[in-house]
Amino acid sequence: MTSVWRFVSNALCRITGRKVFPIFVMLSSEPQAAPTVSELLVDLSEFIRLTSPAVPDPAETWLQSHKQPPPSSTPPSLAPPVCTDEASAGLVSSMTESQLENPGSTVVVSNSLNEFTTRASFDIKKCDLHGLEAGPPLKTELSRDEGLRFYRTMQVMRRMELKADQLYKQKIIRGFCHLYDGQEACAAGVEAAIDPSDHLITAYRAHGYTYTRGVSVREILAELTGRRGGVAKGKGGSMHMYAPNFYGGNGIVGAQVPLGAGIALACKYQGNNQICVTLYGDGAANQGQIFEAFNMAALWKLPCLFICENNKYGMGTSVERASASTDYYKRGHFMPGIRVDGMDVLCVREATKFAADHCRTGKGPIIMELQTYRYHGHSMSDPGVSYRTREEIQEVRSKNDPISLLKERMLSSNMASVEEFKEIDIEIRKEVEDATQFATSDSEPPLEELCNHIFSNNPPLQVRGTHPWAKLKSSS
Repeated sequence: MTSVWRFVSNALCRITGRKVFPIFVMLSSEPQAAPTVSELLVDLSEFIRLTSPAVPDPAETWLQSHKQPPPSSTPPSLAPPVCTDEASAGLVSSMTESQLENPGSTVVVSNSLNEFTTRASFDIKKCDLHGLEAGPPLKTELSRDEGLRFYRTMQVMRRMELKADQLYKQKIIRGFCHLYDGQEACAAGVEAAIDPSDHLITAYRAHGYTYTRGVSVREILAELTGRRGGVAKGKGGSMHMYAPNFYGGNGIVGAQVPLGAGIALACKYQGNNQICVTLYGDGAANQGQIFEAFNMAALWKLPCLFICENNKYGMGTSVERASASTDYYKRGHFMPGIRVDGMDVLCVREATKFAADHCRTGKGPIIMELQTYRYHGHSMSDPGVSYRTREEIQEVRSKNDPISLLKERMLSSNMASVEEFKEIDIEIRKEVEDATQFATSDSEPPLEELCNHIFSNNPPLQVRGTHPWAKLKSSS
């Protein structure tokens, strides 16, 4: 009988991680009688209580009714075993609150049930440099609040774009629609490194930056569906959304780059210490107007941060087939440049801080290439798998997804729990669903408002319609 108890005790030591199980202590004293089955169940109750607290256990009930220590005359073999060893305490500290509430769930080891690491430092990928002696730091710090904010921002963008995909396929969204999922770290990292008073202009893949610049999911989706509650009153659509210090959303490939240089000229002229972040894609990088803007910006030392979001494909053409040189960060020649891991929000943030400081200190413009990836095709009319394989897309999703990368970092550093991320995901799903309900039920703008807001401060004027007898007015 003793050998059986010893075998059970050894097995329980392995399961619980305890150095010595009370049964084994009892067996080590030869004059003592072997414990009964009831005593063994009592001893097992501690482990059962830790792993399955939601299930009432008879032994646990027995323990609760015998909290007072037994008299000194009571033989040790008859006293209810009490957990006092360090290993058992370690077992408690290695479980998070969510694991105790949901037995069997996989969570990160926590040093405390109620405490998380409030700040941690992380290594980030080194940036490639052009025309610079030093670049962004190789280590960065992240607070718990910042990390959760980054996670929420990127997850909102992801869910919003997936909902736009669904609405487009249902023919509720019509026309051009370019989705941003996969590139969320770019928008989140850039916005985290600049001031709200700074200016930003981008191309037609603009949903993500529209959100980070302060426009709600509700207004974005309503704009996509052409409703009055949209950010541009339902008249702009996917490519033409605006907000304070955000200039779109531009449908002509590369045309926003000279405009961004002009905004930077205004910043320098006014002396307000602001910068303009001017974004374009790898598909626009070979356009002549971009090099003209580079030349003027460098000549006048404009506070312009040119960012090339290199997602590997310009429409359906890979960068290798479209560009003689794919080192887009070197394209300025006489302008400094950096190439950044655009799938890492922390790397993007630090690189943007570095580049923004370069512009603010009067050193002139700088080019930043963000190496990123889009999961969808170029637009909703592009399935996205005729020029690349599904395996390629899946590999990026599984190994280099920006949201998963941040989540894993925070979990491994005990900055959050799996359950906390799940709660955020639930809130975001509800927010997107509520926005969808509004975007599909709000009214469309009436015809008489078609020509409004052509001018900012002019009195109403007649606008020629599509036929001679159409009379439309524009009011600001």
